[in-house]
Amino acid sequence: MAVPKRRTSKSKRNKRRSHDAIGVPARSTCPQCREPKPPHRVCSNCGTYRGREIIRTEEE
Repeated sequence: MAVPKRRTSKSKRNKRRSHDAIGVPARSTCPQCREPKPPHRVCSNCGTYRGREIIRTEEE
């Protein structure tokens, strides 16, 4: 069984973990109300998706 001969240094450990950071979630703007929303989701502000009203909101 393979066993490490030396302790992994902080530098080597941190270089390996450099790609594990959580990225910023993607955002796009709603074409109707210009509010930021996740892509391919119904807009939580106006309730539209691809130009059609999907959810009725209290604004109306």
